[in-house]
Amino acid sequence: MPVTTTYAIVMLAAGFGIPILAALNAALGVRLGSPVAAATILFVVALGSTLIVLAISRPSGLLTTGPAPKHLYLGGLLVAFYVLSVTIVAPKFGVGNAIFFVLLGQLVSAAAIDHFGLFGARVSPLSLTRGLGIGLMVAGVFMTQRV
Repeated sequence: MPVTTTYAIVMLAAGFGIPILAALNAALGVRLGSPVAAATILFVVALGSTLIVLAISRPSGLLTTGPAPKHLYLGGLLVAFYVLSVTIVAPKFGVGNAIFFVLLGQLVSAAAIDHFGLFGARVSPLSLTRGLGIGLMVAGVFMTQRV
């Protein structure tokens, strides 16, 4: 299987997981009466999971990393913001609506990151064809939320 196919399958699985994560964590937040507690539990489970994967794949991984620019650590704040916001908003707004706006934000942000090569990303200029494709994706996502 070509490596790009493998990457596509992994990312498709990650995409399937995002709405499931939103629904599960939103329900946990409601059940616990605290979206923040639900998010905290999610991060504890995630930390344990990633530590296991790190131990299996590269036990010295945390010890051999060199210094990195401080802005590269903002990803942790962004994931915390995402998990907290979807855990708080999804029960009130609906998982589909919440994920719709998440996808919209992802499409716009990904296009900008790729176009400008931000954060060391591979440059992929926003051509007319690519812009139209993103526009069709936005329209498709919008249509899925219209009843």
